[in-house]
Amino acid sequence: MQNFNLTDPEKAGVDGKLLSQAIDFAIKNESIMDRNIGAALERGHFEEPWPIGKTIGPVKNRKAGSGLILRQGQLLKTWGDVEFVDMTFSISKSYISLCMGIAVADGIIPDIHAPIRNIVKDGGFESEQNKDITWAHMLQLTSEWEGTLWGKPDWIDHYRDVTGNSLHADKRGSKRKLQPPGTYWEYNDVRVNRLSLALMLAFDRPLPQILKERIMDPIGATETWEWHGYDNSWLDIKGERIQSVSGGAHWGGGLWISSLDHARVGQLMLNKGWWNDREIIPEKWVDACLTPCPLSPVYGYLWWLNDAKNGMFPGTPSSAFYAMGVGTQIIYIDPENELVIVARWIEKEQMPEFVRMVLASIKN
Repeated sequence: MQNFNLTDPEKAGVDGKLLSQAIDFAIKNESIMDRNIGAALERGHFEEPWPIGKTIGPVKNRKAGSGLILRQGQLLKTWGDVEFVDMTFSISKSYISLCMGIAVADGIIPDIHAPIRNIVKDGGFESEQNKDITWAHMLQLTSEWEGTLWGKPDWIDHYRDVTGNSLHADKRGSKRKLQPPGTYWEYNDVRVNRLSLALMLAFDRPLPQILKERIMDPIGATETWEWHGYDNSWLDIKGERIQSVSGGAHWGGGLWISSLDHARVGQLMLNKGWWNDREIIPEKWVDACLTPCPLSPVYGYLWWLNDAKNGMFPGTPSSAFYAMGVGTQIIYIDPENELVIVARWIEKEQMPEFVRMVLASIKN
């Protein structure tokens, strides 16, 4: 799989004709999001109040949809330009989770249920609201962290609706009363960026360096991916100027990566952190990432879970999980079917049908 040699789908127990039909469906249902990403953000794609919602990081234009299908570690089909380095939006969050796994494995963060302020002393976790926030709270999106980071206040993502179940979507971007840490779930990019900064400070190194050395290089990823922060997210640490990277691209930045490299990470997660008989990410950490948050059964540690009742992909195995970003873009991982799907720029409403069609192509 590392060399991405195409295999006849039939040899992997997949009906090639049905799989091609699924891919044709994906191509036909390309996202309506403007291929000029900068223009889409400037027009208020995320419906955030202006000028607080202004882009402050780099952006790049996207191409048409692309993707690939792996089964049993074999590359079955590709479509589009799978080598193009594309913005990936909130899939970046799941890569932060991978870096956290390295910090836990190395003992840099010995207890993710301990307050972050025990390790990070930059003042961001000293207030009454923030002092009890743990790493786990941040990973599960239940931190209720209060503050402003890189010019973006936490309330810019209050009442944000990503599951379609919110009763307060009309209040998006207005302040609400904060709850104690661990008692309220909210998809909030400011808080994920605060986690990214805290993790960087715990490592005393840029997260892209950790990701490259400990994960991407060992699994044979290319040198083409980039992970960006914002124009104002640079810090001087021990005499070195380093950038805190973002967990999304609302305001630009985030992870820019090819579909091929996403597929490697998807296969690594399918392998429970193992690659060629080497444990890259602790298997225990992968299991922890896939443990449902008590307040949101569709979410683990910055990975989406396919909860049978509330998940995005009804009728698919409940053991499936995925990283997802605006566009819609996914790395869908299905242990029951030994399957990894990377798909970019498909209309969100059509993504479940696309995945269903792929699964329908599996014969055994």
